[in-house]
Amino acid sequence: MANKTVSKTAGTNNRSFIDRMGGQKFIVILIVIALFILFCAMSPQFRKYTTVVSILDYSYYIALMAIGVTFPLLTAGVDLSIGTGLICYSLIGGYLIVHHDWPTGAGILVTILIGVVFGVINGCLVALMDLPAFLATLCTCMITRGLGSIVVGGYGIPWPTATQPGGWFRNIFKIQMDGMNIPIGFLWIVLLVIIMSFVLNHTKVGRYTLAIGSNKEATRLSGVNVKFYHVFAYVICGFFTGLAAIAYSAIFPTVQPGSGAGFELDAIGGAIIGGVSMTGGVGSITGTFAGVFVICLLKTGLPFIGLTANWQQIITGLVLIASVLIDILNRKKEGK
Repeated sequence: MANKTVSKTAGTNNRSFIDRMGGQKFIVILIVIALFILFCAMSPQFRKYTTVVSILDYSYYIALMAIGVTFPLLTAGVDLSIGTGLICYSLIGGYLIVHHDWPTGAGILVTILIGVVFGVINGCLVALMDLPAFLATLCTCMITRGLGSIVVGGYGIPWPTATQPGGWFRNIFKIQMDGMNIPIGFLWIVLLVIIMSFVLNHTKVGRYTLAIGSNKEATRLSGVNVKFYHVFAYVICGFFTGLAAIAYSAIFPTVQPGSGAGFELDAIGGAIIGGVSMTGGVGSITGTFAGVFVICLLKTGLPFIGLTANWQQIITGLVLIASVLIDILNRKKEGK
């Protein structure tokens, strides 16, 4: 008995430092730090303040999409429509502002509302009609890509600039002070990460989302309205895609129809790198946030050391493969 007690205590005390610090999240944070140091060491241009601002600008809309898509991923689903959806919602909102003289605030609300509507559509297709998430959201991906172009007639939409009437929304993400761009949007993203971490870990929505991904049938038999919470996961995703559309419109001068394809891969890739399991039931918002910065640093930093876009895609793909393999090994270790 004494030996068993000693063994149990020793096993607890001998837990790896990485496990105690949060497992894969801790590794990802170390990777972010290592990548930043590496790029700074290899490129003097990368060390400039403007580069840091560029990384953060790129991270805003990717991070918002990644936070949202974490919820469908946790249900063992996915949302492939977020990239083209972002452009579609931004085009429609901007069209109402620019061509119909809507107040910017009203255009922003419509942009977010359309995101929520498509979130409901995706959720109903997956949770109520039992369509595979990959197929359902691939279809809405094509719909949003075409819809945005039809509404604007194939032309780009320039949202109001910071100096124009209605351009106040750009100051949500970046303000100028003494001739410098201050990326205050990062503070808003951190706040949303904190809020959604609380939602995931301390509310019914979060707990049931994780439960659906872990064992949908067992969750249903325990009395949970599985269909409602399954749909709600996609509604959250749609809401955050709408927010991402606002962030994108605030960072770039013009929104071009037909773009956005591939944004979803950056967001989903960030979530997977951050520890969200493709089989559902495992993941965190903070891990997703850290994973996004791995993607952003690779996308922004690799050109500074002379690697072309093709190499960027290869390296990013290899990082994603490594993350998926880590998830598989962890599952096997836990006997799942």
